[in-house]
Amino acid sequence: MARTRSENYDDIQHGILTAACELFAQQGYTRASIAELAEACRLSRGALYHYFQSKEAILFAILDAHVRQMIANVEAAIASKSTTLDQFRAAIRAIVELNARSPNEQRLILNDLSFLSESEQTMIKSLERQIVDIVSDLLIRLDTEGKIVKRTKKIYAMMLFGILNFSHTWFDPAGGITPTEFADMVVDLFLYGFTSPASLKELATTHRQRA
Repeated sequence: MARTRSENYDDIQHGILTAACELFAQQGYTRASIAELAEACRLSRGALYHYFQSKEAILFAILDAHVRQMIANVEAAIASKSTTLDQFRAAIRAIVELNARSPNEQRLILNDLSFLSESEQTMIKSLERQIVDIVSDLLIRLDTEGKIVKRTKKIYAMMLFGILNFSHTWFDPAGGITPTEFADMVVDLFLYGFTSPASLKELATTHRQRA
């Protein structure tokens, strides 16, 4: 006879994912044992296996939920804006704000994805590509100078995500710069730089005149 679910099954399962995410991020996925995980969740090992078949299943559930949430947040943010620039800014804000709330998940997806099976990795990477494609398409629509072509599309996208994905290693959401402000700084720097080409030319002319 199949074991029936308790009324608070979903809450307990969510609690397991939250506790596991923190434990994996602090200790490393490979070093965290099932016994330590059960203790962190305040469950027996048998009870833990009632909710997830393995430690790997828990890791997959954490990463899958995180990336799907990011897709949903980005799509909702874009849908709320009308111009391409506003959509791009809103998408970057959504990514930064979710990562700021989920530093443990971000550490796991960058450091521990390789511990999943090949099929599970493929599923997570496919979801990640959806986010990259959404942002890349917005970048192409903003590219008035034709810099983004087939050969450079991935490079520009990865340059941007390189800034976003590793900010958890140094950015403090509770510090002097809020996640929204940081997102806007990333957008402005990536799209416009510190100075325009005309300003650089004027600066060079001034230096020559002073020399």
